[in-house]
Amino acid sequence: MATKRKVLLMGKSGSGKTSMRSIIFANYIARDCNRLGPTIEVEHAHVRFLGNLVLHLWDCGGQESFMENFLVSQKDQIFKNVQVLIYVFDVESREFDKDLRYYQSCLEALLQNSPQAQVFCLIHKMDLIQDQDRDDTFKRRESDVLRYSELAARQHANQRANAVCQCFKSSIWDETLYKAWSAIVYKLVPNVNKMEEKLRKFGQILEADEVIMFERATFLVIAHAELREHKDLHRFEKVSNIIKQFKLSCSKMGSKLDSIQVKNANFTAIIDGFTPNTYVMVVLPDGNCSATTTLLNIKSAKKHFELLEQQQ
Repeated sequence: MATKRKVLLMGKSGSGKTSMRSIIFANYIARDCNRLGPTIEVEHAHVRFLGNLVLHLWDCGGQESFMENFLVSQKDQIFKNVQVLIYVFDVESREFDKDLRYYQSCLEALLQNSPQAQVFCLIHKMDLIQDQDRDDTFKRRESDVLRYSELAARQHANQRANAVCQCFKSSIWDETLYKAWSAIVYKLVPNVNKMEEKLRKFGQILEADEVIMFERATFLVIAHAELREHKDLHRFEKVSNIIKQFKLSCSKMGSKLDSIQVKNANFTAIIDGFTPNTYVMVVLPDGNCSATTTLLNIKSAKKHFELLEQQQ
């Protein structure tokens, strides 16, 4: 039986909601997003994720007339039974204070109707900010968002909203989009701790530095086991972005991505199809290790992880 998770995608018109949804779930590339039109009222999408997990995405139009309607006449319908609210802010919006007030109203409606929902805010279009200014700009916007989260929580005597609201910087032009959405999906996957425990044991058997599991269609990170500390904190989303683009290139040529091997003097990285809904990446410390042996071990582990996935 499929487990459904209702996910609200909200934000003012033009903030980039539909573009990011199209890149993550509909295999768009960034330069093709300019042909997307504005969302009218609510667009619904059912995305099967990990076999038994279905994300019911509600992409809510951000024009003022729609937002007012969501918050008045459709409040119970929109904000009821929500597992996740993703609110998108345009970092360069000329009406950021107004955007924050809309966010506060949405959060208050959410607390009334789905008090246990998790809240994620994306400070989007960060590519429009100069590199040297991005961190400071993001921190200022994040501070504003958390302040309004706290105001909404106080309005309903609910102190948990500020605690669960997480902010991410994002852009459709780089890996930050995958970092944000991987973190969101990670919170939605049941039994993720058990999956990571099994990945760690698998990695120990292989004497690997790291084992990462990606969702097959989106290439978002589902679970990982780090057996040796790595300095690059952004490596997962970089790999997601690169492999997703390579996978799309293969599709355009009528080919299918099956397996990838990367070797140098310091490491061997192997990406291979794993369960029906995932790929796995194994990073080994030896550049001369046998890829054939590793692939056999991955094949041997597939059935075990398929059973684990069916329990989701």
